[in-house]
Amino acid sequence: MDVWWLRLILLPTTLALFFLSPQHCSSQKVPNYTFMRSATTASNISYYDYIVIGGGTAGCPLAATLSQNYRVLLLERGGSPYGNPNITNLAAFGAALSDTSPTSPAQRFISEDGVINSRARVLGGGSCLNAGFYTRAGPNYIREAGWDGRAVNEAYRWVEKKVAFEPKVQQWQSAVRDGLLEVGVVPNNGFTYDHIYGTKVGGTIFDQNGYRHTSADLLQYANPSRITVLLHASVHRILFRTKGGSRPKAQGVVFRDALGRKHRAYLRRGPRNEIIVSAGALGSPQLLMLSGIGPERQLRAHNINVTLDQPLVGQGMSDNPMNAVFIPSPVPVEVSLIEVVGITKFGTYIEAASGENFAGGTSPRDFGMFSPKIGQFSTVPPKQRSPEALKKAIKMMDTLDHAAFRGGFILEKIMGPISTGHMELRTLNPNDNPSVTFNYFKEPRDLQRCVQGLRTIEKVIDSKPFAPFRYVNMPVPVLLNMTANSPVNLLPRHSNSSLSLEQFCRDTVMTIWHYHGGCQVGRVVDSDYKVLGVDALRVIDGSTFNYSPGTNPQATVMMLGRYMGVKILKERLAFDADGMGRV
Repeated sequence: MDVWWLRLILLPTTLALFFLSPQHCSSQKVPNYTFMRSATTASNISYYDYIVIGGGTAGCPLAATLSQNYRVLLLERGGSPYGNPNITNLAAFGAALSDTSPTSPAQRFISEDGVINSRARVLGGGSCLNAGFYTRAGPNYIREAGWDGRAVNEAYRWVEKKVAFEPKVQQWQSAVRDGLLEVGVVPNNGFTYDHIYGTKVGGTIFDQNGYRHTSADLLQYANPSRITVLLHASVHRILFRTKGGSRPKAQGVVFRDALGRKHRAYLRRGPRNEIIVSAGALGSPQLLMLSGIGPERQLRAHNINVTLDQPLVGQGMSDNPMNAVFIPSPVPVEVSLIEVVGITKFGTYIEAASGENFAGGTSPRDFGMFSPKIGQFSTVPPKQRSPEALKKAIKMMDTLDHAAFRGGFILEKIMGPISTGHMELRTLNPNDNPSVTFNYFKEPRDLQRCVQGLRTIEKVIDSKPFAPFRYVNMPVPVLLNMTANSPVNLLPRHSNSSLSLEQFCRDTVMTIWHYHGGCQVGRVVDSDYKVLGVDALRVIDGSTFNYSPGTNPQATVMMLGRYMGVKILKERLAFDADGMGRV
């Protein structure tokens, strides 16, 4: 049996599982959120001071903060992460991505670039599905964003009290760390949340017992008497009020529950009450378009009434390209997600993951989102996707020796990136994926950084600390060839991709699930995240980013929810103190 062939087939699976797979202990304690319930229990019409659309990485801390003083409605299209064995149990490692049902916490999409991706559909958002790496944004990023440094640090600490921990670094991660230091990614910064040049051990949202803490846990800060969290509440559009020639003003939302029944939620009377969209980098620009804010030509093509012609909605979409090298190990290695990172001065981040239990799921032979068992052999050419071929693949996978899964990855992620794309509507259903193009490596500087990153990876693989995890008869060119011939995306292969690092970057590009843009500051929203051209509407999430912060954005997205919540409360307190408070 050709074990290496199956390694190639399984490469995208293992990568997806590393970076998106939930990892919780089975004895999860479910918070007693008395304010959380199904949208089917909602009134037909209700009123709140703030309506937050999207209970994801930013929406949960934002809603929790605003509820300290005001009545808040948080609408989440997905379900609860608590008690779901596909999310909470270590034994179900990877099962969330294998689940293609409409209620899955992970909704798959394929960009027009041909790269397979996923978006969250669960309370807590991507923090329920990712590899758990926790790191702050760098000081330059904070300065360029115009944020107050002291308030940012306070917001980070508020988040970290609930969700951030120091990982226990074992053999594979230690070898990568020491290899990075040997090849010059210095200094050794030890364990830190800070984003600084050199090699460091970052934080994790997994505690020492292997329990995942998510953005949903930040709802423990909420005032239970002032917040309502509705699950399986799919917002279809934002409602606006216009009088004469005045600017449109957001006044409410229309959402549907799991049974398809329509509900309306309105803002209570008050000059500072607002609707805040936190639906993610795909969901937020998509919802603005569905509500009539976007490029007029595109809106009219879908028969959407134009509230505001805003051609920049959906523009500036970016996804940090990731390229990885799989290294088979002659010895067993620990299961590890991202713990160590090398932050280079040329704009590439080097990270690693490892473990024999790549596949996970309820069975050791469940191969995640590309499993032929669920009909997702999508990277194999159509003519080869016959029932006989799938049956043969399943049989081979079921009899595969565990050694085929022994080893790990070293990967590089491009800072920024500089290359951008765009998003367009496909349908009027907010639950359908829009069309998105990221234009990976369109800008030559991104490609140059990828090549530099791969050269650094090659040096780490050949370093002395990494020697115990190398087969002596498998030099780096062989490892590159293995990856170059694996179906990691839907792009065509080139014969020289294992010889030319530039072609290798293009042919083996994958997502690291850090896509952003579509509602960027200065283009769609102002520096206070208020949507330009309308009133009582903000967007607060990763769709507002021009560049992805740090080596992983989740800490900064959670921080932003808290930071802006505090800022809104302070501004409102000052407003009320001037005698111009609620009507």
